[in-house]
Amino acid sequence: MTDAAGKPAGRPYGPEPGATATGTGLARRRRRRWLRGGALGVAALLTAAAGTGWFLYAKLDGNITADEAAAAELARYDKERPTALVKDAQNILLIGSDTRSGEGNGEYGRDSGTERSDTVILLHLAAGRQRATAVSIPRDLMVDVPDCLRRDGRRGGPVFAMFNYAYEIGGSACTIRTVEKLTGIRIDHHVVVDFSGFKKVVDAVGGVGICLAEPIRDKDARLRLPAGRVTLDGEEALGYVRARKSLGNGSDTDRMSRQQHFLGALMDEVRGNDVLLNPVKLYPVLDAATSSLTTDPELAHLRGLYRLVRGLRNIPTEHLQFLTVPREPYSRDANRDQLEQPEARELFRRLRTDRPVAVGASTPTADAPTAGRTFDGSTATEDACG
Repeated sequence: MTDAAGKPAGRPYGPEPGATATGTGLARRRRRRWLRGGALGVAALLTAAAGTGWFLYAKLDGNITADEAAAAELARYDKERPTALVKDAQNILLIGSDTRSGEGNGEYGRDSGTERSDTVILLHLAAGRQRATAVSIPRDLMVDVPDCLRRDGRRGGPVFAMFNYAYEIGGSACTIRTVEKLTGIRIDHHVVVDFSGFKKVVDAVGGVGICLAEPIRDKDARLRLPAGRVTLDGEEALGYVRARKSLGNGSDTDRMSRQQHFLGALMDEVRGNDVLLNPVKLYPVLDAATSSLTTDPELAHLRGLYRLVRGLRNIPTEHLQFLTVPREPYSRDANRDQLEQPEARELFRRLRTDRPVAVGASTPTADAPTAGRTFDGSTATEDACG
């Protein structure tokens, strides 16, 4: 029906009920609908991001294996263990296992069922985290191994044997108790990593740069490297730190020196590339590390492990030191080592009381415990290429 002008009848002309002549009411309703939709979208994105973050955190947290058996064994002998003397100073035992079991490890030899400690380093972090000292303990060092719970569930009496025998018969708990008996230093934490885990960490940081004084051609270690500055991937790095017969003088001393230099280079790589401050770089490193670690229960979660690693970030490079425990040929077998005294005793005393350790200096310093007392070693600043 229309009116005289031919327009629809039944409703007066003008804005719809609740609207103005300019249409602002309709625009307001549309804006409210858009804001509600946008808020829901943002909420969904935040929820998804939070869910993803929690999933990644839970994944990393679940990667770490807690060494509950070692914790129980150490608790059994807690009254016999040394007392920590300096608050906030920490001593961590780093154990490189030569196990052939596990993903990716079989290619390094047949699994004989015997697991040994290929590398053991006592890492002392000073209170305030202004210096760190890493002390290598030779595998062939003759030591007193205490009564330990063996891997087969039996208990064996104390024995005088090579150091790596402790890990072979009793795993990390027996190794910790042996180190504590040897040094008088309380071990606060321990970390065990195998071949595969070592390679993954190196690859996750994009390789580690080192400097070679001479080219390397080593078939057994799978190495073919030129002299000068090179970047090692995980496989090359493993061959470099494990090679013994064809690099240097073929001794375990030379091998430990290479391990120490490589560890310093790895730490520099992590700190120099801001890995600890960049989540995009940090996640693959943490994923690689956590998936291959066995630690004491206190470290077996992401927060505890990250807090420990973060403490290394502010240590000056020149205060990151490496040395091997003072030793000499064993009196009954020149192919074995024994502690050199009083040097070893003095080193352990300084670590136990959180005193500075002077390494590589040829003249007396204020930090030296006795006239001219320094220890053979190096700092992370040293470069084979000069």
